[in-house]
Parts: sequence; C-alpha cells; structure tokens
Amino acid sequence: MTSIGILGTGRVGAGLAGKFAATGHPVILGSRNPKEENAAPAGGIDPGVSVADQRTVARTADVVINATPGDSALDRLTGLRTELAGKILVDVSNATRATDDGLPGDLCYPGSSLAERLQAALPDTRVVKTLNTMLFTVMTAPETLATPPTVYVSGNDGPAKRAVTGLLGDLGWQPGWIEDLGDITTARATEAMILVVPPVLRRHGFRPFAVSLAR
Repeated sequence: MTSIGILGTGRVGAGLAGKFAATGHPVILGSRNPKEENAAPAGGIDPGVSVADQRTVARTADVVINATPGDSALDRLTGLRTELAGKILVDVSNATRATDDGLPGDLCYPGSSLAERLQAALPDTRVVKTLNTMLFTVMTAPETLATPPTVYVSGNDGPAKRAVTGLLGDLGWQPGWIEDLGDITTARATEAMILVVPPVLRRHGFRPFAVSLAR
C-alpha cells in the first residue's frame, strides 16, 4: 500500500486520513504541534493514524497531500522543497481571502492558481490538483450525494495523475465521476469554482455538495 502523508490536521486532513487508513494505507498526519495532537486523540484524528511534524511527513511519505490553508500554502510548502523532491504532491486546497463571515472570498492568484504556483516553486515535485470543488464531507463519501458528483484532476505528470486517480477510487470515487482536465494550468478553472461556493453556503448552509458536470 502507498504511504500517505497529509499536511494539515483540520476537518479536511483528519477526514482524508481516517478514510485512507480504513482502506489499508499507512497514514501520517503532519502537524505544526505534533505532541499536542498525539496527546489529544479526541480532537477528531483516527486512532490508527500517526502524527508527526510536517517536515518529517513530507520526507517519509510516498504521496503527500496538502490540506493546509490555501492562502499560506505556497510559502509553507516551498519551505519543504528538499523533502518533497520526487514526490507526488496532491493539492486539495483553495487559495482565497477570507470574508467577514469566514467563507471564501477573492482568489489569491487570479489568472493563475495555487497549483500552478506550487508546481513552479517545486519543479522536482509532481503536483496534482483535485478534490477542491466540494464540501469536505463529500471528499470521502461521494456516494452520499443524490446526483453522481464530479471530481476534477489537473497535473503535468501522467503517471502521477494515474496514481492519484487510484487513490480517489479508494475514497469511493467511481471511474465515471473522475474528470482529467489536462495539465496543471487547468487547475485555475477548478480553483475559480470556489467563487460559487459562498452564496450557496449562505443560502443553504453546510449541506454536502459538489460542483459537478451534468451530461
């Protein structure tokens, strides 16, 4: 099984960690305060998932998932350039500026994307963008939606995208629900989809949803 490192211990990171661990993958969460996280398993982290500092996670895992806040992820991950060399980096975040009510606001990189910036800053890392167009609960339970959802995949490296597609299958995404958009520049389209999310959440609350294709 592929070892998976997840940077970020919030709802997204903890949810992905629990699902991947349940499918048999060795999972390690990267925290800024690993001692505190290990001492407080009631915080939502699956007991079968280990916790370490982010640098250790980036160095030791086969595949690294960025589940840290998108507005600060570029600086954070650039600092891990050596550890991430040769790795697949799966970016599931959106780089936006927070509004007064805490929901996503303007894009941090209009005309570009966080994924493109990460790939440029980490040339020896294979960046794949996915899972950023849905409420976090849908990432690990796509079958719960009444309408089959879509998950988009962007990246320059074909084998890396195929590996990530396999991991999406472990999360419950069926092949027909996975849309490969092309190279990393296509991530700017899916990152821009976040702009539809705040009005949806304000109107309907945090009900599970995904921004999907209808055919």
